[in-house]
Amino acid sequence: MNKVSVQRLFVYPLKGLSAHERDRVELQLGHGIPGDRAFALFYKQDPTDIDPTTVPWMKKHNFAMQNDWHALAALECFYNPDTQTLTVKRKGVELLVASTNTCKGRDLISAFFTGYLAGIYPSQGAKHPHRAPLQLVGEFPKTRYPDREVVHISLVSQETINHLSELAGQSIDVRRFRPNIVIEGVSPWQEFDWVGREIQLGTARIVITAKINRCLNIDVNPETGERDVNLLALLQKHFHHTQTGILARVISNGYVARGEEVIVG
Repeated sequence: MNKVSVQRLFVYPLKGLSAHERDRVELQLGHGIPGDRAFALFYKQDPTDIDPTTVPWMKKHNFAMQNDWHALAALECFYNPDTQTLTVKRKGVELLVASTNTCKGRDLISAFFTGYLAGIYPSQGAKHPHRAPLQLVGEFPKTRYPDREVVHISLVSQETINHLSELAGQSIDVRRFRPNIVIEGVSPWQEFDWVGREIQLGTARIVITAKINRCLNIDVNPETGERDVNLLALLQKHFHHTQTGILARVISNGYVARGEEVIVG
């Protein structure tokens, strides 16, 4: 029997923007991964001043996302938690360096992304296709803006992605699916069988709650921001569903590192 282990770990400091790969992450009961989706780009609905560090969780249509604006994926966004600074590049060219802990820095970030959306086009079927002023909200690592109100993390197996690569006739980047944890050592799609079961990840425990229904964002190349593979249609054609990966809740605090064994209860 193959050893099931953690292959890669990802966090997404800004909702809808670049993945940050980690060697080790904390899993926290009632929160998930601290720092994951800690910031978001909020569609400012009126001129009333708000405290951007205390904006509560809202449904995802209130925020700018790759599903609506696929060219966001073309930006290389890096958040440094030590300096609380966001750096944005495109094709290696630095476009913005700004602090997230000052009003001036947050205003610069908000203005940059407002301007960026003004110069690109929404995706077909975008739920929020209208350009509007954006405001950076959130406080790292306290706030969190996942798609679902119930706190979760996401997992997918590399073997499942390899199977999709075979069906697509080209290599599929796992980052299209924006997982927190990539596992290896299982058969393709075997993670679906874990729904309802508890799993030991390092010193933490999680419970698998559901399969993930996918949207058009998986068609977007995470390097170029272009829709270049019709993965959503491929899933429907071959499997008669649009699910890939699984959701989980943290039920016991701890840490998990790359290479550690995954023990399914």
